[in-house]
Amino acid sequence: MAVFVLVMILLAMAGHSSGTWCVCKEGLSEAMLQKTLDYACGAGADCGPIHQTGPCFNPNTVKSHCSYAVNSFFQKKGQSLGTCDFAGTATFSASDPSYTTCPFPASARYTPFFLSSLLICCFANKNWLWS
Repeated sequence: MAVFVLVMILLAMAGHSSGTWCVCKEGLSEAMLQKTLDYACGAGADCGPIHQTGPCFNPNTVKSHCSYAVNSFFQKKGQSLGTCDFAGTATFSASDPSYTTCPFPASARYTPFFLSSLLICCFANKNWLWS
């Protein structure tokens, strides 16, 4: 039974490469991008990774930081309609904008329902799990 549970956990954790990201548009002024960046960070985006000591600080450009912030906001809002517009300064991307030291999430960070249910079921009743 324990082997079955382990296999199910591994299957649930196996990812896929498709996703939707939100990035700042090309050709906009740095002032517009900075305004978008400031709004996203102030409205709930996780902007810690683009701080000076964060893994996404480099390249240190307003465009790069803007894209990270709007994507974080977009993912935290569950990719809801209208959460990747930012007054026309951002757009959807099917191409992963991640780079070596900086992964861009393709979805909000959460434990899938199946996995959380499995863990609650099995670890709450250890006798069942290891029998």
